[in-house]
Amino acid sequence: MQDLPYSLMSELSKVAGKGHPPVHLWQPEEEKDIDLVICRDGTWNYLGTPIHRRRLLHLFASVLRKDDDDYFLVTPVEKCRITVEDVPFQIILMDVEGEGESQRLSVTTDMGEVICIDAEHALRIEQVGEEWIPYVLIRDGMEARMSRNVYYQLSDHLTESQYEGDAWLGVWSSDQFFPLMEG
Repeated sequence: MQDLPYSLMSELSKVAGKGHPPVHLWQPEEEKDIDLVICRDGTWNYLGTPIHRRRLLHLFASVLRKDDDDYFLVTPVEKCRITVEDVPFQIILMDVEGEGESQRLSVTTDMGEVICIDAEHALRIEQVGEEWIPYVLIRDGMEARMSRNVYYQLSDHLTESQYEGDAWLGVWSSDQFFPLMEG
């Protein structure tokens, strides 16, 4: 990772281990593109080579921001545009508490963030080719893609309910129904 811009690495070292810095408040004047790609499968590549250092990935994820349709690693002094093939995060675990309309679904991302599916962190599904893929809003307009094994676990909790006057298959979480397929 020594090839990453020095100023980016220098600024990142200042926020390491401090949770999510207030990247929404940072409006740096310097903006550039870097060859960092978050692949559809969740792999982060720099100059075509996968990044394996988990702490570095967590650090990058903590300063990731979405502006319109573009993703940036942001510090107080610069903004580096990166490529995200689908979404920046993957959902790797799901925990279910309770049942029926009062059940609560919590998901864990590949970056260790635990999110309760609720009105603020909505669940949606999208058809991509032949495949249906569930997504959860994680933070600041950024979503996570549900891994196949978690999707299968989610399907165990599908129920039919009325949504906008029609029967839908979906799941309940945090007293809210999330419609996934018209019944």
